[in-house]
Amino acid sequence: MKLYSTNNKDLRVSFKEAVFNSMPQDKGLYMPVEIPQLDADFIENIDRYSLSDIAYQVASTLLKDEIPADDLKALVEEAINFNAPAVKLDEKTFVLELFHGPSLAFKDFGARFMSRVMAYFLKDGEQLLDVLVATSGDTGGAVALGFLGVPNTRVTILYPEGKVSPIQELQLTTNGANIRAIEVKGTFDDCQALVKQAFADEELNKTFRLTSANSINISRLIPQTFYYFNTYAQLKRQGLNEVIFSVPSGNFGNIGAGLLAYKMGLPVKQFIAATNVNDTVPRYLENGVYETKPSVQTYANAMDVGAPSNWVRIMDLFNQDLATLKEKVVGYRFDDEETLSGIKEIYKKFDYIACPHTAIAYLAIEQYRKDNPKDESAAVFLSTAHPCKFPDIFPKDMANEINIPTQVKALENKPKHADKLGVDFQGFKDYLLSK
Repeated sequence: MKLYSTNNKDLRVSFKEAVFNSMPQDKGLYMPVEIPQLDADFIENIDRYSLSDIAYQVASTLLKDEIPADDLKALVEEAINFNAPAVKLDEKTFVLELFHGPSLAFKDFGARFMSRVMAYFLKDGEQLLDVLVATSGDTGGAVALGFLGVPNTRVTILYPEGKVSPIQELQLTTNGANIRAIEVKGTFDDCQALVKQAFADEELNKTFRLTSANSINISRLIPQTFYYFNTYAQLKRQGLNEVIFSVPSGNFGNIGAGLLAYKMGLPVKQFIAATNVNDTVPRYLENGVYETKPSVQTYANAMDVGAPSNWVRIMDLFNQDLATLKEKVVGYRFDDEETLSGIKEIYKKFDYIACPHTAIAYLAIEQYRKDNPKDESAAVFLSTAHPCKFPDIFPKDMANEINIPTQVKALENKPKHADKLGVDFQGFKDYLLSK
């Protein structure tokens, strides 16, 4: 598997190099030189395969000979050791539960796969690997648990002060060992900017072996394709062959993985990019003007991203052809009031409790159906986090019904450890060098 930079298509690096470098020096993002097609027979008979089987087939098709078959199969089975059920709400509506991993968020797919890929490639005696990650909520917890105790690695998590939920913060700040957290007095975009500046800094790159665990790292994107293929398999078992995916979208890695799956041969009729008021992409799809803006805090905090990094990958997948992209992707945005209404509507209609991100994806499905009344495809909206992470969002009667997983209860008695920094890069650089 060879990869290039979205800023330089003549560049060629191996998968291993892309994983450890995370981001090219030209500040582009790595993309596969060739997007291989899955065998048509495999797609046609995908309903016969388990999630683990599907994950291995997709990974081996993409990675080719980067990791020997037996090693890759063992890696995939260890990383993806939890389910992702498409729960049927009515005859044509499904919610894809992606929160059954250890951190209770969809990002466990990417973080666990990536940490094991890095551990596989790391050799004894090599320089310590410093993993930098910015989080708006769920990424940090998934990365922390994915890398906790992994030899020869150190993880630094940057998160915006006061803009993650209490449970999310506990997942970031109570690990110790090789995990450290920094509370940044700013937004997620500020955190993300600090990480990107670090990768471009010559002194830091000479001093440390830096890589990222954000979705800018290609090894985060690959395993997220697994659950799109697996969902299609689940629907095929029920006689459904046309599917629409509605994806809660923040940094656009999740829907980017879905579009990569589509380019590999997954038959998807439509993708819906569902955002909160941080609506850079829906505005672009409407008016053709890509204009980022400072992120705004919302109930769906993992989507509070004003400058989504992965959008360049999506445009690259479609060769910068906005017209063709718009045939496959439509965008909708919803504010906090609408999000709360969506939570209540799902509960009333289906007796189902959804987190705010999930509610936004549901609202987008409903809006799409109003705009396309003749489309009778099965619709799947992605549930990206367990509702217990957002206890203050729900009305009291709903909150009382949420099952609190044991791993969350265990966090409550652990002390928080986080350093505090501002948004200036020199302060972050000095912190890294001093530590």
